[in-house]
Amino acid sequence: MPLGLAVAGANVNDFKLARDTLESIPVKRPRPRLGHPQNLCLDKGYDFDEVRSLVAAFGFTAHIRSRGEEAQLIKRRARFKARRWVAERTHSWMNRFRRILIRWEKEPQNYVAMLHLTLALITFGQSGLLLG
Repeated sequence: MPLGLAVAGANVNDFKLARDTLESIPVKRPRPRLGHPQNLCLDKGYDFDEVRSLVAAFGFTAHIRSRGEEAQLIKRRARFKARRWVAERTHSWMNRFRRILIRWEKEPQNYVAMLHLTLALITFGQSGLLLG
């Protein structure tokens, strides 16, 4: 389930949007406890010390894997479950909505509203609440 959203140009590195994305989480999170940490899975684009300290400041446990690392673990352990493909899968689902595939809106708030609507439809569709 997507938790936060930050919009920028295609030429902005992922790690530069980490703070904006974490600050945009609209739901109040429970406090992380020793037995129940709150995990955050990120890809190689976030593999920077600055991001690791930011994620820790927000109370998450960072899981940042480099490319190919999970493929090697899957080959070695039969029951290993990949984590980082969730973001890529969500982007793929978002590409089904033509309205956001190409940004036609001139105002950023209109585009953000369309992204929120798209993510809501994806979330409800995956939970089985939408029919058809």
